Amino acid sequence: MRHRVAGKKLGRKTPHRISMFRNMVTSLLDKERIRTTLDRAKALRPIAERIITLGKRETLHARRQALAFVKDPAVVGKLFESLAPRFAQRPGGYTRIIRLGFRDGDGAQMAYLELIGSEFKAEKKEEGKKGKKEKEEGKKEEVKESKQSKKAKGDKQAAAASNRKLRVPKVAKKPGA
Repeated sequence: MRHRVAGKKLGRKTPHRISMFRNMVTSLLDKERIRTTLDRAKALRPIAERIITLGKRETLHARRQALAFVKDPAVVGKLFESLAPRFAQRPGGYTRIIRLGFRDGDGAQMAYLELIGSEFKAEKKEEGKKGKKEKEEGKKEEVKESKQSKKAKGDKQAAAASNRKLRVPKVAKKPGA
């Protein structure tokens, strides 16, 4: 009977599985989004949510418990300083699983496991940055300007050449003459 046995083994021995989950939770909290297989994401989700709930407690004991599981102290600092306040009003459900399709090599179903609120946000167009159409228009204008400047250069060179032809070279006078 499988009473009180939760989670999948994922083809690993217990110490390896625990170590893998520690690494993945550390990466998830650090980068706020990881790409993994769907089964790993489903197994990791409750562990990550438990760690975020520890961060919401803001006690020394909770910080030590988080440090016992998360490998990087800087990530624990981020958890307590920025992530926990972000999820303060949320009663749970801090993560989202987005299915990506199947991996080419072995056909495993892939997924993103991400924290809520860290979705991909496209950068807004700024005055300094140009869109594709604006860049093409800018290139066209630059080509026109360069053609005009070449023409102007040619005109200047032609004028300079004509001035050279018209100029009479000065002959130095001899002092005795």
